[in-house]
Amino acid sequence: MREADERLKALFAADEPPATDPAFSAAVMEAVLRREFVAELALLAGAAAVGALTLWAVWPALAPAVEAVSEAVAPLAATLALAIGTIFLLRGPRRAPAPAES
Repeated sequence: MREADERLKALFAADEPPATDPAFSAAVMEAVLRREFVAELALLAGAAAVGALTLWAVWPALAPAVEAVSEAVAPLAATLALAIGTIFLLRGPRRAPAPAES
């Protein structure tokens, strides 16, 4: 009976998953997160460039209106910008990275 157990153990050993390598898993996750970071950075840089070009194109038409309204609205706009920035900073990251599978 022991010989049959040994043969079955040898047969099933071929189907066992390989041992995990923590260093390899960390390197793969680093590469994945780096690729996601670069893609998100490129998207944000593109959006900022489009916004800057749009503002540059319409600024001659907006300048007189901004000058007329700026004295009354500037303190309120600064307060709102500070409040919105604080809320976004305190909220933390948009999403957590996916957990590594082991």
